Amino acid sequence: MNDDPRSTWSLEREVVLARVIAAPRERVFAAWTDPSQVVQWFGPKGFTTTTHEIDVRVGGLWRFEMRAPDGTCYPNRVVYRAIKVPELLVFDHGSDEDNDPNMFHVTITFDSQSDGKTVVTLRQLHPTKARRDGVIGFGAVEFGYQTLDKLAKHLGVA
Repeated sequence: MNDDPRSTWSLEREVVLARVIAAPRERVFAAWTDPSQVVQWFGPKGFTTTTHEIDVRVGGLWRFEMRAPDGTCYPNRVVYRAIKVPELLVFDHGSDEDNDPNMFHVTITFDSQSDGKTVVTLRQLHPTKARRDGVIGFGAVEFGYQTLDKLAKHLGVA
């Protein structure tokens, strides 16, 4: 039996963000998975990203730091769980420590529109409702949309 609360989806633990990006999904997907591109835009406005290790494959890791404008450093770890080029990216995301109890599950879909644009939908599933409420209070929604804005700007379509 699986006792991991992330193994079942619950709306009360979920954060969902969506944005239309005026670029083909292959380009948008590549921006998320190309190590040289993702560090150029990932993170909220004013944040920089420094990669320590990245291996974009199922089971691979992305270990990185996001540095806030005030100099605060946030160590992060992503473990890739599923990759379906160019339509799906699934990973667990948390601090850069083993067995992080606050690690959350992320599913990103890249849906093509007939006009050549891409709908990016990012779904986060947090381990508890309290943790989800905490990240929302911290600014996860605003910061998430800032990150998607930076993605669009990186692709030259903002």
